[in-house]
Amino acid sequence: MPNAVAPGLIIASPASGSGKTTLTLGLLAAFRARGLDVRAAKSGPDYIDPAFHAAACGHPSLNLDSWAMAPALFDALANHAAAGGQLLICEALMGLFDGVARAGAWGNGATSDIAARTGWPVVLVVDGRGASQSVAALVKGFATYRDDVRLAGVVLNNIASPRHRGLIEGAIDALGIPVLGALPRTPGLALPERHLGLVQASETDALAERLAALGTWVADHVDLDRLAALAAPYVPGLSGAAPALPPPGQRIALASDAAFSFVYPHVVAGWRAAGAEILPFSPLADQAPDAGADAVVLPGGYPELHAGRLAAARTFKAGMAARAIQGAAVFGECGGYMTLGEMLVDAEGQAHEMLGLLSVRTSFAKRKLHLGYRRITTLADMALGPAGSRFRGHEFHYASVTTAGSDVPLLTAEAADGTDLGPLGSRRGTVAGSFLHLIARET
Repeated sequence: MPNAVAPGLIIASPASGSGKTTLTLGLLAAFRARGLDVRAAKSGPDYIDPAFHAAACGHPSLNLDSWAMAPALFDALANHAAAGGQLLICEALMGLFDGVARAGAWGNGATSDIAARTGWPVVLVVDGRGASQSVAALVKGFATYRDDVRLAGVVLNNIASPRHRGLIEGAIDALGIPVLGALPRTPGLALPERHLGLVQASETDALAERLAALGTWVADHVDLDRLAALAAPYVPGLSGAAPALPPPGQRIALASDAAFSFVYPHVVAGWRAAGAEILPFSPLADQAPDAGADAVVLPGGYPELHAGRLAAARTFKAGMAARAIQGAAVFGECGGYMTLGEMLVDAEGQAHEMLGLLSVRTSFAKRKLHLGYRRITTLADMALGPAGSRFRGHEFHYASVTTAGSDVPLLTAEAADGTDLGPLGSRRGTVAGSFLHLIARET
């Protein structure tokens, strides 16, 4: 019988690009191939990795965030992520101790906050390129940097030869920290990427075969039994946390396809738990939102890659206009916000007519990165709460507003360091949107 709450561990690294995602996906696939009921989670606001986690382990992967989530919500989600499984693997964000300068709900967004709160041991993935015994000095620093974070083992990556591994492993063994495996330099195993990170799981060719091969490769080079034995359970005292975001309606039409896929699993799960009905539809298939929906949500994604199809989707456009006219709450985040506007210019400079439910015009032709945590205050009553409601969220996009239009701003925001970002987003009647991805209401 599986444990009531799966023991967990964290796959972290000194920096991005060290091999966290490769190892995490390989472990999930390898343990699943063994028949283990393995679960997954992701530290921070990333919404691409969790979809790959879900494909690898067969269960939804939840985001856990020390900056954006109140302690009660975090504990409830950590418990939900591990419930019913036999092992939970949480993938870190960036480097283990990397976060923002100013703390949020109870931490600064670093994965080390999660490790300290849960007691989940850390397995550090270290890139061995260009070094040998010096890797041990880096490992020692990570093992001693925070007393409340336990570094339980190391997996080496990009190892050139048995001699290379022996030099590094001998130096780390002297620290009393086990080396659990060594991944050789193997071109061709990396997953494809694009401007927001990995190509979406749903778009990756032969994903099941790729994950199976990755699982076999990791199983060949990592001691799975020894690694799994390091995991420790986290059993928080739960206090019945409310949904991360209140449902915007009772029957929510949710756009869901390759153009609109960036929605946090914990948000949708919270809506369902609150009694809302989720009604998926595909704009790319020229489907209209359900005529009985009292709310329509267009999440983020890659509408700029499908702008021509969206511009030609007459049934989708007519259905969205009908829901807005009939007073449904219509809400768009990031790519969904761009689609609600009048015009979207793609990377080639081609302009495409969008829904026109808001007067904003956006462009992807001149890329400019907008990135970071945001504290958000609404300026008017809306489906998610009255004026003055406060939320925490994240912004990550390259598109820019070329014409703000005549609509009133939806919200004000400040960056994690307290920088005032001013009024953002747009609102016209019951239609609203912004580039921000909402993670949780602020309590």
